[in-house]
Amino acid sequence: MDATIEDRLKAEAERLGFAACGITHASDNPLRASRLQAWLDDGRHGSMEWMETRFEHRRGPQSLWPEANSVIALGMSYAPASDPMALAGVTDHARISVYAQGADYHDTVKRNLKTLARWLVAEVPGTGVKVFVDTAPVMEKPLGEAAGIGWQGKHTNMVSRQHGSWLFLGAIYTTLNMTWDVPGVDRCGSCMACQDACPTQAFPAPYQLDARRCISYLTIEHKGPIPEEFRAAMGNRIYGCDDCLAVCPWNSFAKAARANRAFLPRAELVAPRLAELLALDDAGFRTLFSGSPIKRIGRDRFVRNCLIAAGNSGDQALLLQVSALLADPDPVVADAASWAAGRLTAFP
Repeated sequence: MDATIEDRLKAEAERLGFAACGITHASDNPLRASRLQAWLDDGRHGSMEWMETRFEHRRGPQSLWPEANSVIALGMSYAPASDPMALAGVTDHARISVYAQGADYHDTVKRNLKTLARWLVAEVPGTGVKVFVDTAPVMEKPLGEAAGIGWQGKHTNMVSRQHGSWLFLGAIYTTLNMTWDVPGVDRCGSCMACQDACPTQAFPAPYQLDARRCISYLTIEHKGPIPEEFRAAMGNRIYGCDDCLAVCPWNSFAKAARANRAFLPRAELVAPRLAELLALDDAGFRTLFSGSPIKRIGRDRFVRNCLIAAGNSGDQALLLQVSALLADPDPVVADAASWAAGRLTAFP
């Protein structure tokens, strides 16, 4: 019997480096849309205004593209080879989220999505396709669950039985009517590891996230001063936070060997020294983070994060560098420098 288009698609996706591939319908889901609206109404998206402005398109695939009939949900593994928590107590070094230690996933995933979409059009001429990675108004995680590549865990991220919590997600919308896969089944059970691990209590309840309390949001999306109530809890995390992902028991099944090589960590980003990062000017920042997702937050926001980590370090050897930033032209950087200097001076 000849292989179906669905089977051939999944084989091609695997060849292109996707660890997971599933198919679901493109119909809007009123329940998902209502949950998103409630989250927005509660203000839990913080300053991510783009979540509000594109809400109508985010309601579901056909709200964005009415001609869509099927959604191909894909995941690319970035499972780390080492313990993401290894630097938790190494205060003179900074912690960068695993996903940001290698190449920018937007570029890698989108390039391979486009290649897979072209393959599908060649196989079924006349098929319409659109590809999406992260920046479009697409609810990748609920769609991934609907397509059977995993389920949204209690930390609200995708969890896979085979790949744990380490998946970059993308989607292809297509006009082609395809056979759907069985939706993912929640297998979190009674486990509360991710909830208990969060240093800022960003989960009001299981399966709920208040981004305003999340270190990933605070260090990446938040543009102003970081609220003082969260600064000590940030520790030495300067870009993102892996704690709720790293403690997930399902990661015992994730294999670093399955990860796309583009996401292998750059040596200089695995355990960078705070002293070196605090010295970055705009040109130095752009050079160091060329090709990295970190580049998009800019030097000022990044140095703000490093100053918070310096203030938490207790390393008075950093005080000279911190003091030099008290007069930084960016008021948010200057504010963080003042806080860090006060903390370092107060350490015995």
